[in-house]
Amino acid sequence: MNAWKTAIPVMLLASGLLSGCQPGKPVGADRDRHGCLPSGGYQWCPATAACERPWELAEAHGFANTPAGFEHFCTGADPDQ
Repeated sequence: MNAWKTAIPVMLLASGLLSGCQPGKPVGADRDRHGCLPSGGYQWCPATAACERPWELAEAHGFANTPAGFEHFCTGADPDQ
C-alpha cells in the first residue's frame, strides 16, 4: 500500500507534463518559407541570400545588433523610415 502512495502522485505528475506535448510536430519543425529555423534564431537575409543569426551577422559585419540594423544590412532599408 505504501508503494501506491508514491506511485500515484508520480503518475499524475508525469501525465500532466506529457499532456502539453504536441505529438504531430517534432522539435525544430518551424522552418519559414526560406527554410530558416526561427527557433534557432535564424532569419532570412536577402543581402547574403542565406539564413542568418542577426547577432552573429552584426558582429561579423560591424553593424548595430538591433532589428533595425539587421533590416538595414539585409535589405538596404533606411532604419529611420
